[in-house]
Amino acid sequence: MLRFLAFSLRRAWQGFWRNALMSLAATATMTLMLVLLAGFWILQAGLLAGLEFVEQKVEVVADLRDDAPAAEIDALRRRLLAEPGVRSVDYVSKEEALARFRERLAAQGEEDLTRYLDENPLRASLEVKLADPRVAGEITDRLRNERIVESVIDIENLVDRVLTVTNILRMAGAVVLVVVGLIVLFIVVNTIRLAVLARADEIEIMRLVGASDAFIRWPFVFEGAFVGLLGSLVTLGLLGLAAEPIGRFLFDFFRILPLQLGSLARDVAIVVLAAGLGLGTVGSWISVRTYLLR
Repeated sequence: MLRFLAFSLRRAWQGFWRNALMSLAATATMTLMLVLLAGFWILQAGLLAGLEFVEQKVEVVADLRDDAPAAEIDALRRRLLAEPGVRSVDYVSKEEALARFRERLAAQGEEDLTRYLDENPLRASLEVKLADPRVAGEITDRLRNERIVESVIDIENLVDRVLTVTNILRMAGAVVLVVVGLIVLFIVVNTIRLAVLARADEIEIMRLVGASDAFIRWPFVFEGAFVGLLGSLVTLGLLGLAAEPIGRFLFDFFRILPLQLGSLARDVAIVVLAAGLGLGTVGSWISVRTYLLR
C-alpha cells in the first residue's frame, strides 16, 4: 500500500510538471477562485458579526409603577434573569432616565425644557437585554401580566423585521459561498479533464497492459490535490500580504459596530486549504472516473 501511494505521488508530481503550462494555468485559476472564495468568507464573517451585534441590541423595556416596592422589583428582576434567552436585566431609576433624556437632548442640540417641570415625569424601568431575540414576544407577554409593570414597549414588529433581514443575509451569504465553490469545482473538473485527454494514449497503453482503474486514477487525483494545495498556498501568501489592507477595510466598512471577529485568520486559512485540497481532489476524481467509464 505504501509503495503504491509513493508511486502515485511520484507519478502525480511528474505529471504536474510534464504538463507544466496547463498545471500552472489550473493553479492560477484555482488561486483566483480561492481568493474570491476567501474574500466572500471574510466579508460574510464581518456581516455575521454585525448581525449578531444588532441582535444583541434587541431589548424589552418595561415601565414600572411609581408605587412599585423595591423588593418586588428585585424579585421580578431575578425571575427574568432566570428566563432562557435573557442576557441581562438592568434597573433604570427615574433620575437616571431623566439624565439619559437630557443627554440625548444635548447630543441633538435641542433645548432642555425639563428644567421647567415641577417633577420628573419619567418612570423607572427594567431594560431586559436578550441573548435570543426570538423570545422577545414571550418576555413582553410575561411583563404585561406583572402587577408592578405599568406598560411595556411593543417591539415585536421590530424584532420580526430584524430576524427576517438577518436570516435573508445569512442565507444569501451561504448561497454565494456554495455558488463560488461549485464554480471552482467546475473549473477544476474541466482542467483535469484536459490533462487526462492530453495523456489519452498513455492511459490506453496502461489499460492494454492490464493496469487497474485505481492504478490509473490515483496519480491524477493526487495531481489535482497538488493543484489545489499549490493554489491554496499561493492564496494564503497573497492574503498574508494583503492582511493589513483587509483589516483596514473591515474596520472602515463596519466602523460603527464593535465587531468581535475572533480567529478570522485561522478560519480563513482552514477554509482555503480545505477548499483547495477538497475541490482539487474531488474534481480530479470526477474527471478521471468519467473518462474511465467510457
